[in-house]
Amino acid sequence: MARSLGRTALPTLDFINRGRSDGLDLTDARSVEAAVAAVGPDLVVNAAAYTAVDRAESEPDAAFALNRDGPAALAAITATRRLPLIHLSTDYVFDGSKPDPYVEDDEPSPLGVYGWSKAEGEDAVRRATGDHIILRTAWVYSPFGANFVKTMRRLAEERDEVAVVADQVGSPTAAGDIAVAIGAIAEQVLVGGAAVRGTFHLAGAGTASWFDVAGAVFAERAARGLRVPPVFRAITTAEYPTAARRPMNSRLDTTRLRETFGVTLPHWRESLAAVMTALEAEPR
Repeated sequence: MARSLGRTALPTLDFINRGRSDGLDLTDARSVEAAVAAVGPDLVVNAAAYTAVDRAESEPDAAFALNRDGPAALAAITATRRLPLIHLSTDYVFDGSKPDPYVEDDEPSPLGVYGWSKAEGEDAVRRATGDHIILRTAWVYSPFGANFVKTMRRLAEERDEVAVVADQVGSPTAAGDIAVAIGAIAEQVLVGGAAVRGTFHLAGAGTASWFDVAGAVFAERAARGLRVPPVFRAITTAEYPTAARRPMNSRLDTTRLRETFGVTLPHWRESLAAVMTALEAEPR
């Protein structure tokens, strides 16, 4: 996410990234305070998170340190300095049992450690500062780091058979689209003086299952004359057990974001095509 933010070009904003490679440790309040003081920002975006969903089940302390305690300390610092804070959260704060897309006022009910740590991180931010915008997103993919789209691309090259879960549905979201949206929101907060704060859902248009996303990846590869697995089949969640339970429904309703900030993300298929183009342009 940080790399996507760093590539967002807006005439009124200059994103300055700080992370572990710069000596910033979100779990150390003194490190956070020093980083904020050194940069002297007008607004802070927290895109850092412990996102290893399955590993979190065996590393709860690490998950809560980065997803709850770190944001709490950061929010306290931004409150003291009177800085707006944009904090990224997740669809995993919900249990996925709702038949319709989730709205911001739905009660969180996480299924695992990762979801609980993010839900408590949201609450910590709300308690520490009123000058916050919490953005829940879902199923994030990009040309960078580890994510589902890149995994499917690798499996297409390595395996003759790929089986993907088809009974979980969500709102696939490109990290680059999130970055552009954050920039647009930040511009309104800083330049336009937007006074609205609170929690908003930020996700790609359209919905899909993981099977749908994998199929789109393979279709993009086939259109480029690249290898796809000869056998591609759908399986159920029960057939693919994991350490952490996943929400069966991760669809997010983004109406509040659109009506408040005029921000709407592209359809996930459109953004996926752009991400695949970027990936296939990489030297091999």
